[in-house]
Amino acid sequence: MTVQLRPIQPEDLDQFFEHQQDPEANLMAAFTARNPADRGVFDHHWNLILKDPSVIVRTIEHEGEVAGSILLFENEEVPEISFWTARRFWGKGITTSAVDTFLAEYTARPLRARVPQDNIGSIKVLERRGFKVIDEDSDFSNARAAVVKEFIMELV
Repeated sequence: MTVQLRPIQPEDLDQFFEHQQDPEANLMAAFTARNPADRGVFDHHWNLILKDPSVIVRTIEHEGEVAGSILLFENEEVPEISFWTARRFWGKGITTSAVDTFLAEYTARPLRARVPQDNIGSIKVLERRGFKVIDEDSDFSNARAAVVKEFIMELV
């Protein structure tokens, strides 16, 4: 399997936007844009990410295709990792490989992640990398139009 992380290229954003149109992926991610089809909001969001020097962001590429993104951002006192993989790449080890590669590049600890409690795939990826549940939280999910419980996980 060929998975690599590389800097974001402008054309990657078109693929990320396409990935965001998948209703099932939005439900699993839970904390998404109110209207995933609004390209203006999407572009504004990514513009903020790409202009923030404290954010580390990479494109996940699998066999030459854009499979998703992975990023690290400062959230209060502990940096957080976040990732999105297009649904057609789920269950193939691509996200796991991307997280492994990212964690090898970014070695500072502790590191946190937030994941909806029913997102078993992402929880497994994080647990297998050594993340442990340290707390729980809940917030309103636009994708689900409901309050969703999430785990706060940490890698030390």
